[in-house]
Amino acid sequence: MFKTNVGGIDRALRILVGVTLVTLVFVGDKVGLPIGNWGWLGLIPITTGLTRTCPAYAPFGISTCRRR
Repeated sequence: MFKTNVGGIDRALRILVGVTLVTLVFVGDKVGLPIGNWGWLGLIPITTGLTRTCPAYAPFGISTCRRR
């Protein structure tokens, strides 16, 4: 459906940020970072990292993948 446009470092950062945000939903209050339900937005970078496609990159022709 979409072309792969998310490279290795971009992918790793997206997954790391996404997992951190989702984790803060559960432990945020305990560590003093009350993020609440906003942390569920972390599912977006997790999804784009795992599928290696970012729909927001497509209209602008952006790609962080290596050129072959």
